[in-house]
Amino acid sequence: MSHLETTQNTMMSTSQNSSSNKKEINQKECTFLIIGGGIAGVSCAETINFLLPGEKIILLTESSLIKSVTNLVQLGKFSQRFDIQEVVSKEFEKPNIEVITDELSTIKSKSKEATTKGGLKIIYNLMCICTGSRPKLVNFADNVSSYILGIRDTDSVKEFQKRIKTSKRFGLIGNGGIASEIIYEIGNIEIEWIIKDQHISSTFIDQGAAKFFESRLKNKNTSDKMIVKRMRYVEERETSENLKRGAALGPDWHRLLDMKGNMSSSSENIKVHYNSEVKSISLCTDNNFPVCIELTNDEKVFCDFVVSATGVEPYKTFSFLDEAIKLGEDGSIFVDDLMRTSIDSIYAAGDVCYAGWEHSEYWHQMRLWTQARQMGMMAGKSMAAKFNNEEIYQDFCFELFSHVTKLYGYQVVLLGRYNGQGLDDDYELLFRITPDKEYIKFVLKNGRLVGALLIGETGLEETCENLILNKIDLTPFGDDILDPNIDIEDYFD
Repeated sequence: MSHLETTQNTMMSTSQNSSSNKKEINQKECTFLIIGGGIAGVSCAETINFLLPGEKIILLTESSLIKSVTNLVQLGKFSQRFDIQEVVSKEFEKPNIEVITDELSTIKSKSKEATTKGGLKIIYNLMCICTGSRPKLVNFADNVSSYILGIRDTDSVKEFQKRIKTSKRFGLIGNGGIASEIIYEIGNIEIEWIIKDQHISSTFIDQGAAKFFESRLKNKNTSDKMIVKRMRYVEERETSENLKRGAALGPDWHRLLDMKGNMSSSSENIKVHYNSEVKSISLCTDNNFPVCIELTNDEKVFCDFVVSATGVEPYKTFSFLDEAIKLGEDGSIFVDDLMRTSIDSIYAAGDVCYAGWEHSEYWHQMRLWTQARQMGMMAGKSMAAKFNNEEIYQDFCFELFSHVTKLYGYQVVLLGRYNGQGLDDDYELLFRITPDKEYIKFVLKNGRLVGALLIGETGLEETCENLILNKIDLTPFGDDILDPNIDIEDYFD
C-alpha cells in the first residue's frame, strides 16, 4: 500500500470517527421526554422517577431555572398548601434525570424524534408536553410600549421594583391573584386600580369576601411579610433573539423584595375603578404624568406607567408537531382523563392542556399552580402505567376542586363550587363572618354542601371535603351548621 493510500485511509477513518462522535454528541435517547420546566413538567418527571427509578428521563426546558414544590402542608385529604421554589436546572438532575436547556424545534411523532433549535435530536418512547401559558397583556400602541409592564417573571419584577422607586403613581389593570398581591404589598405610592368587575379579587372571591378584605386593605401592614429562607436564583441565559427569558413567578414572588415607593405613607392612595375596562393607552404632554389611560366609561387616568396583570392564556402554537393534534374549546391541547392527547405516545399537562373528560360534579378546570401539579403527577402516573402495560384510573384529586392561596395576608381555601359555578342560582348560601379573623361561606344545593370558601385559619378544610363528597344532608341542622358555638368538626370528621 502506497503512502498516499495509507494517508487517505487514515483520513477516512478519522472522518468516520469524527462523524460517529458528532452523531453521539448530537443525539440522545430516553424513555420519557418532558417538554417544559414549570411545575407541571417537574411534577411529571418527579412522579415517573418515583415509579420507575431506573428509566431515563429527559426534561427539556427553555430556562435554566425550573420550578418545584416545597413546604408542602396537608390541610385535608385534598387541600394542600405549598410554596414554589426556583431551582437551577442542574441541581434537579439525578442519575436517570437529565435536564437540557434548549428550545424545542420539531417533533416527529411517528418515529418518536424531537429536535431542538440547538441541533440536538432526542429519541423518546413517551412524551409529555408541559409548555404552560403566557401572560395576557393589554393591547397598546407601539409608542407607549415602554410604559407598560407585564408582571410575568423575575426580570419584570425587578423592573417593576425599579420603577416604583422613581414614580408617584401607576395604573394597575387586572383583578386576579397577582393584581391582589400588588395592591396589598405595594406601599408609599398612588395606585389607580382598574377592574372590570363590581368587586375586588373576583377571580377567587365573592362580593361579601371582598368587603371582608377591604378593611385589611385600608389598614394593611406589610411589615409582617413572611421571610423566605430558601435560595432564590436569577435567569442568566439569553435566547437566540438575545432576549433574556426569565422563569415564571412563584406565589411568593414579592416576599424578598422591597415593594415601597419613594413617597411618604401619608400620600399613599389606592383608587379602585369598578366596572371599567381600558379603551386606550396614550402618551400625554399636557399633564404632570406621561401616560393617559382612557376607560370605557370615558374617564381618564393619568400615571407614570402601567402594570398589566390580566391573567394568562395557554400557548396555542403547536407548529412543532408533524401532525394535527386535537384542541379544546379554548385552543389548548385536548387531553382525556389520563392526560393522553390525540397523538399516540404524547401526553400533556398543566396550563397548556384542556381537560376534555367528563368532569366530576365538584371539579372544574382553572389554570392554577395546584392543578398544574395535579395534572403533571397524573401524566407521570399514566405514562409509567403505559410503559408497564398496566391499567390505571384517574387520580381521586380530580373528584373535588381544591385550591389554597393567600390574599391580603389571609389563607384562602376554595373547595368545589365555591362561587356557585354552574348551579344557575339554584342554591343557598350560609355565612359565618368574624371581622379581621375569618370568613366562611357554605354553598348548599338541596340541603347538601357543594362548595365552600374558607378565609383565615378556620380548620374546616377536611370537614368540608367530607361533607361535599359524602353528600350529607345538612337540612336538619339548618343555619346552626355554622353557629360558632357548635364545633361541626366533632359531628362530621
